[in-house]
Amino acid sequence: MEAVPRAVDPQRVAKHGGVVMRLVDEIFPLVEGFYVDLHKNPELSHAEYRTANSVAEWLTRTGFEVHTGVGGTGVVGILRNGDGPTVMLRADMDALPMEEKTGLPYASTARGTDAEGGEVPIMHACGHDAHTACLVGAADLLAEARDHWRGTLMVVAQPAEETIEGAAAMVADGLYPRFGRPDVVLGQHIGPQPAGMVTHREGVLMAASEATSVRVFGSGGHASRPDATVDPVVIAANIITRLQTVVAREISPSEMAVVTVGMVRAGTKSNIIPDEAYLEINTRALNTLVADRLRTAIERIVRAEAAASGAPREPEITVMQQAGVTANDPDHTHDVAAAHRAYFGDGYVIDLPEPVTGSEDFGVFGLPGDPDPIPYVYWFVGATPHDVWAAAPGDTPYEKLAGVPSNHSPFFAPDREPTLRAGLAALTIGALTYLGRAEDDIVPTGAQQAFQVDGAQRPFAPDGAPAHEPSAPTVAEPAPVAAAEPSAPLVPSIAPESGLEGGTDGGVPDENIGESTQSADMDALLEETGEGRHQEDAEGSTRQANMAQLLADEAPAPSPAPPQGAPVAAPPPQGAPISAPPPPPGATPYVPGTYAPDDRPASGDASEPQPYEQQPEPGQDPPREEPPFRL
Repeated sequence: MEAVPRAVDPQRVAKHGGVVMRLVDEIFPLVEGFYVDLHKNPELSHAEYRTANSVAEWLTRTGFEVHTGVGGTGVVGILRNGDGPTVMLRADMDALPMEEKTGLPYASTARGTDAEGGEVPIMHACGHDAHTACLVGAADLLAEARDHWRGTLMVVAQPAEETIEGAAAMVADGLYPRFGRPDVVLGQHIGPQPAGMVTHREGVLMAASEATSVRVFGSGGHASRPDATVDPVVIAANIITRLQTVVAREISPSEMAVVTVGMVRAGTKSNIIPDEAYLEINTRALNTLVADRLRTAIERIVRAEAAASGAPREPEITVMQQAGVTANDPDHTHDVAAAHRAYFGDGYVIDLPEPVTGSEDFGVFGLPGDPDPIPYVYWFVGATPHDVWAAAPGDTPYEKLAGVPSNHSPFFAPDREPTLRAGLAALTIGALTYLGRAEDDIVPTGAQQAFQVDGAQRPFAPDGAPAHEPSAPTVAEPAPVAAAEPSAPLVPSIAPESGLEGGTDGGVPDENIGESTQSADMDALLEETGEGRHQEDAEGSTRQANMAQLLADEAPAPSPAPPQGAPVAAPPPQGAPISAPPPPPGATPYVPGTYAPDDRPASGDASEPQPYEQQPEPGQDPPREEPPFRL
């Protein structure tokens, strides 16, 4: 295995990235369509069959060696391109059991079955649809530009991040022994920062977390005779109250700690004292010692309160989920951030001053506790529309962050184009930080404006053909589920094809290239003209989406909902993605230019320059612009 280079030249990486990103305008409509399809068709943790199949289909057509069913529904793609380091790119695929209230024309109306067997609504409220779309887009860009880098690209689509289980499941399923140990692991997460902004932090980035269930027991009876009972509701109430003193009185004021009781369940009727009560407790900490102290305090308080009330039996305490601290390798974070600054410009890349209290299982891929851990870099990409950010109350970034819809909110609606473009570029540039070759003669492209094509558009892959023959995917059995065994393989065998025409050099940029696809005629963008379009030979590909219908202001008549019931392995998607009917009554619409969920008016002039729009003259470096947001 070749050592990861440490003497990184950010300008060289930006130049390499500029060449690769010249292809982005041709692939972007497909990435955007893929994102919209995933957003409309979310799947819960451990049930990401349709999503995994779509990822595997895309990677196979792009020329990757594809493996499915890793750690349940995980997908691994390998692209070997000569001697060099192995770089792993990771994205998560699962959604949340939430009802979407964004009012978007492609809002999810999907429903599914949760782990307890109940029917729940499903929404991509954490941005995993954007993560996955950027992952396949970056993989495609790097595959199309293989003559500009050397090494091995390892692409991982992970299941079950929301339940903090997917990364560990993939590692336990032999991720590295089967497919190779990477030299560095890269990942990203969209969030409520202004759309297009990239945020880095060396060292500790995200908190450790634990989810603990507690069941306390009493002796039930009639509410008119509490003296004849041991009331578990009172025990639970005392536990909740006492837990609030742990952070205030047992943790040093210099340390961060959070203890939250997120679920309490007891009883069936007001005049019946139940036999038991159930609680779920969530904790956050920025180091292992504090996390251990929180765990010990919870157990001590639960047992002591049960004993003090005379409970007839010991309480049951179970740690359900556990994630360690996400701690970026400082040297590699410095290198990736420097490459991002060289490409995007200083105004679009900032250093996060302190860690966030959210948690991730991304750090599992770094093998924490291993004698030879793998370095990793994880960063954030902003997703909040700039007018929404400007309208948010407050004068400081932290005040505004508290006033905009964030991850896990039913109103979380990323600004599609700047978010996806920034995520696509950030992941690609991150990989080229290690895969790029210094000996190439690259024409500089400058900073942020490198998103735009400098020359004629190159066909994505006419006649449905990748630029190189794809390997037949290796299909693994999906994880066992309650449903019957799938009758069809997750990924079909796709015959190798050949043929590529067009190029990236020469020509004059189209005068409309800088226009946003947020309001573009997507049907015209994706129309098969014979150039600049991937001609699909498989009728069922999700990449043939009817975007005019998907993004219409008025939603079409409802069509059948996504598959319901127990998860089963799905065949490749057929035809246009499922159309979403209007949101249910009572949903608060999210309209660009307004602030959700409140009705406070938006501010800002729509005529102000937006990122990615100004197109430089051919042969000139684009000017570096200040971002339209202020931090």
